[in-house]
Amino acid sequence: MHYSLDPRIETIKDKKLIGMRLTMSLADNKTSELWSCFMPSRRALLNNLWDDLISMQIYSPCYFTNFTLTNEFEKWATMEVSNFDDVPKDMETFILSGGLYAVFDYKGLPTDSSIFQYIFGSWLPNSDYDLDDRPHFEVLGNKYRNNDPNSEEEIWIPIKTKSPK
Repeated sequence: MHYSLDPRIETIKDKKLIGMRLTMSLADNKTSELWSCFMPSRRALLNNLWDDLISMQIYSPCYFTNFTLTNEFEKWATMEVSNFDDVPKDMETFILSGGLYAVFDYKGLPTDSSIFQYIFGSWLPNSDYDLDDRPHFEVLGNKYRNNDPNSEEEIWIPIKTKSPK
């Protein structure tokens, strides 16, 4: 596994997403089930902006402060679209609120959690930022290879400037 220790900080505008979602936990991970349903159906998206896939997680505000492997969250398999004019019947829409993100370039297996241990255990507490209560997501571009140690993706963590103490 390889990842950037220093993320780039980016501000994004709202994004229109179309996809599918499932509620799951890390103990009861249904990611492969979600993507198995989404991938054959994604060809029905006529207004996607590019071919990149977006894996998005929506956590409750106390998800990380009272963390257990059984905490549930909502996971989405999506693509960014220009509009919501043609939504396939088995999919839903979501507007990802814009804002400030720390973007980590990651290369390795999706099952290796060391990148997230680094982000939440080391980088974030020592940075000028706090975690913001907005969706987290990964951009799975043309260098993404499912279950391949050479797979590359971008990990987008929502942040906000720390309040002065």
